[in-house]
Amino acid sequence: MLPDRELRIAEGEMLLVDKPKGWTSFDVVNKIRHLFDVRRVGHAGSLDPMATGLLIVCTGKSTKEIDRYMGLEKEYEGDMLLGGRTESYDAETPVVEQRSTEEITAERVRDVMGRFVGKQQQIPPMWSAVKVQGRPLYKYARRGVEVERRPREVEIVQLIPTRVAVPEVGFTVTCTKGTYVRTLVHDIGAALGCGAYLTSLRRTRIGPYRLEEAATLDELARVASRKEGL
Repeated sequence: MLPDRELRIAEGEMLLVDKPKGWTSFDVVNKIRHLFDVRRVGHAGSLDPMATGLLIVCTGKSTKEIDRYMGLEKEYEGDMLLGGRTESYDAETPVVEQRSTEEITAERVRDVMGRFVGKQQQIPPMWSAVKVQGRPLYKYARRGVEVERRPREVEIVQLIPTRVAVPEVGFTVTCTKGTYVRTLVHDIGAALGCGAYLTSLRRTRIGPYRLEEAATLDELARVASRKEGL
C-alpha cells in the first residue's frame, strides 16, 4: 500500500515546488510525472529556465483546478544589470549593445522605477512561449525573425529597489498574471537611456502561497521513494 502522501499525489494534489535554476517548468512537470507515475500533471504559470522559485504543479484530478491558480498575483525578487541590452532581455543570450552608465544616479534609477507602478501595456519578448500563428515566439527568434506582437495589459502592483549600486540593481516586484519581468527590466533600461537586462529572478509568492512552503525536487524524490513524508 502506498504511503498517504504518495497516494494523494498520485490521485491528485496541488504541489508547491521550488523550481531549480536551469530547469524549464515542463522539466519539473515531467519529473513529477515520472516520480509518482501519474499521467496527468500540469503547472499553473511557467518560470523561465534561468528563474528559480515557486511553481504550482497539479497532479491527477487536481489538474482541473489549474485555472484557479493562473490568475493569482505574483511576487518576485530579482537583479538587473544596467548598461547593456540582450535579445532575450535577460542573461540567457549575449549582450548585443552596451552603453555608459556614468550619468546614471541611484536617485534617477529609483525615480524611473517608480514610474512603472500601475497598469500598463506590455509587449511580450521575442524569446518567450507566447504563440503567434500557432508557433511560440522563441522559435521565430532562433531563426532571427522578429514578428509583430500584440501588447497586453498588465499591472505592476509594487516595485521596490532593494539595492542600487549602479550598474547593479536589486528589486522586488508584485505583479498580475501575464507580466514578463524581463520586459519590465528592458523597459526600465530604455527609460533610463542606458539599457538593462535581467540577471536573476526568484518567484517568492503566488497569491497566498509562499516559497517557504514549497518542496524541492529532492524532497519530492524522497517521498516517491517512500523514505519519508513531507
